[in-house]
Amino acid sequence: MSDDAPPLTILVVDDEKNIRRTLQMVLSGEGYRVVEAESAEDALATLARPDAPVDLAIFDVKLPGLSGLEALERLRKEEATRDLPIIVISGHATVHDAVSAIKLGASDFFEKPLSRERVLVSVRNVLRAAGLARAVVDLRAELLAKYEMIGTSPVMQRLFGAIDTVAPTRASVLITGESGTGKELLARAIVRLSPRKDRPFVRVNCAAIPRELIESELFGHERGAFTGAQQRKRGHFEQAHGGTIFLDEIGDMDLTAQAKVLRVLQNGELSRVGSEVVQHVDVRVLAATNKDLEREVKEGRFREDLFFRLNVFPLRSPPLRERVEDIRPLAVSFAARFSEDNGIRPKPVDDMVYKALEARAFPGNVRELKNVVERAVILSGDVITIADLPEDPHANPFDDDAGPDVDPSTLATFGFSTDDARGGTPLPPVAGPDGRRATLKEVRDRAERAYIVETLRALEWNISRAAATLGVERTNLHKKIRGFGIRRGEG
Repeated sequence: MSDDAPPLTILVVDDEKNIRRTLQMVLSGEGYRVVEAESAEDALATLARPDAPVDLAIFDVKLPGLSGLEALERLRKEEATRDLPIIVISGHATVHDAVSAIKLGASDFFEKPLSRERVLVSVRNVLRAAGLARAVVDLRAELLAKYEMIGTSPVMQRLFGAIDTVAPTRASVLITGESGTGKELLARAIVRLSPRKDRPFVRVNCAAIPRELIESELFGHERGAFTGAQQRKRGHFEQAHGGTIFLDEIGDMDLTAQAKVLRVLQNGELSRVGSEVVQHVDVRVLAATNKDLEREVKEGRFREDLFFRLNVFPLRSPPLRERVEDIRPLAVSFAARFSEDNGIRPKPVDDMVYKALEARAFPGNVRELKNVVERAVILSGDVITIADLPEDPHANPFDDDAGPDVDPSTLATFGFSTDDARGGTPLPPVAGPDGRRATLKEVRDRAERAYIVETLRALEWNISRAAATLGVERTNLHKKIRGFGIRRGEG
């Protein structure tokens, strides 16, 4: 356990005072916080209290009233305690008791008299297994982060330095930036470098939770608190106790919920919906938004006091246009990853692909770049070429400035003006006024231009459909449009 992280709490449930005292001495000597209960009923009441989060429970089988196995069965039916690690001990163990305990979801089972080493080994193993189970959920995102947190550009190097500075602290961090820039990846990087890296990390998308459910999701609820609340539920802040909560898209949070989040930030206090009991949680808060929160504050949609609490250490996730030099290493990494994910042999990438990517606008930032590369990997042959890149939806091939300059004397020879070259008139005569016949290339170019214009017009200027109809690659059609000086709407 990290020195900066709160100690893990273990609930010891046994009707023998000496057993409880022994376990208390053994466990507290290893840095654990120990809570005691004389009966299963007392233990259930303790676990139901919102101000007493427990990381592991140790139950004796034989207890006055409700037995340890009966209590275990009840806890496994409650959503709030379904995943709580539980060890069962017994002074008169039978094979039947051991099998029953494991079937009901006990993490371990051993007999009295207690051995100090046996107890500590079991506790360590059970807590380690619980931590690994939580880590599995984030494993995929952690692996992706290794690829996406790439950047040698000055703006990224400054950002990495800021992360190194704030990560070891307890300070709240507000991450701002456009959609697709990787704000969640920054949050995960902070957690990985913090003393809480082995504790819970809970991500909450505030924009995806209906307004009427946001308080229940964040702070939990009691059974019967509202229609449909059939069981007690731990909220995200409880789940993140001792660790970190990431409030993504916090600019979309309801004002009422904002007030309760502020309370947690100020003094670590919260109450479940339907309960007046106040509980204390130790949670580090990271938040992110693509909105201008200062403007949201001025317009009354975001609490000023919460903004100041969150904005203790601001971080800005830069858009891709400010780190163009990172596009190539990002694309290389994405191509390798998507090849592996799709069972495709790694392919070489033509250098023109990187140049084309660097010339794109990418308003969707890294997320859009990732999608473009993935598509190119899947659709390409043995080599990824510029023809494998999807059409740039943000490009305008019908720029009024497109097309080469045309020699007016050449145009006049065939009865054209400069405007005719850009405006698209009917095919000129094969021979000019001076009787000179046109070259085959000139006739072919005029015919090709006219046919392209007619095809585009018939297909309402849809580049992809026109390219398919003409039997050429989109990139080739783009080149011809520029070369012939074709403008949208002509013909």
